[in-house]
Amino acid sequence: MEPLRLNSPLKDYIWGGTRLKTEFGKSTRLERVAESWELSCHKDGPSLIENGDFAGKTLPEYIKIQGKSVLGTNCEKFDYFPILIKLIDAQDNLSVQVHPDNNYALRVEGEYGKTEMWYIVDCAEGASLIYGFDHEISAEEFARRIQDNTLLNVCNIVPVKKGDVFFIEAGTLHAIGKGILIAEIQQNSNTTYRVYDYGRVGADGNPRQLHIEKAKEVTKRLPPTRDCRPLGPSEQRDGYIYTLLNQCEYFTVEHYEISQSASLNATPESFHAVLAIDGSGTLCYGGRSYPLQKGDSYFIPAGIGSYSLKGKIDCIISRV
Repeated sequence: MEPLRLNSPLKDYIWGGTRLKTEFGKSTRLERVAESWELSCHKDGPSLIENGDFAGKTLPEYIKIQGKSVLGTNCEKFDYFPILIKLIDAQDNLSVQVHPDNNYALRVEGEYGKTEMWYIVDCAEGASLIYGFDHEISAEEFARRIQDNTLLNVCNIVPVKKGDVFFIEAGTLHAIGKGILIAEIQQNSNTTYRVYDYGRVGADGNPRQLHIEKAKEVTKRLPPTRDCRPLGPSEQRDGYIYTLLNQCEYFTVEHYEISQSASLNATPESFHAVLAIDGSGTLCYGGRSYPLQKGDSYFIPAGIGSYSLKGKIDCIISRV
């Protein structure tokens, strides 16, 4: 086993920008790149392996050949690959939307629901996003405000800055605002219910589809229970600064701001997903060095043991 460098499927939704191409090294003929799926086993865009014996195969194909032990014992409770990791560049506002929980999504959509977290990688001055409601509202008021286009009047609009963290539990109304670039770690699901979309039309010239009736059934009409700070304080360690960003039943996400080097250990409990969000350096394992620059993503199999990250580089590391 060795670290696997991943090629990211790219999505060109209408609200996307160009920063993932110009700053994060995503090579494509697409005019805009809204999302790069940095770690994906989803049917709508699986990651492709770029190095080693499995170069050219998808990540799901690799897991099928090698067996689920490469995911780790913490993943045994899931009958599917548990997470999906994205970089998202919002040049324009995303739709106001909501994701269902597991029970509803499995019953109605045939896939799992979506709880997710956002890490604000960068943002324009004055950028903001929608995070739940600013006060509790009734089902009747929710329906009325959707109907008369006043939903934004009761949304919790939050100014953002680099390093903020938002935990978007399934059922939480939300929207990424224009000028924000985020890393998103989420359940492995692609089910989204749009509630409000600013009257925009899609590439076909028709109004983009809304999912109002489903959204009414799954939305929690409450203010969020968490603020926008990381779950843990930043800790100065030998050669890097460590911050626990978020932790829930689906994922643990950590930030490493490396000035020299950081030693890590992929135990048999879980794989590691390494995503570089700034700087440059190397990933070192077994006497070999792998290039690691802004926009690079690696899958580290569970049980591979010790590896290190060296250089001046910021990385988000996710595990189950």
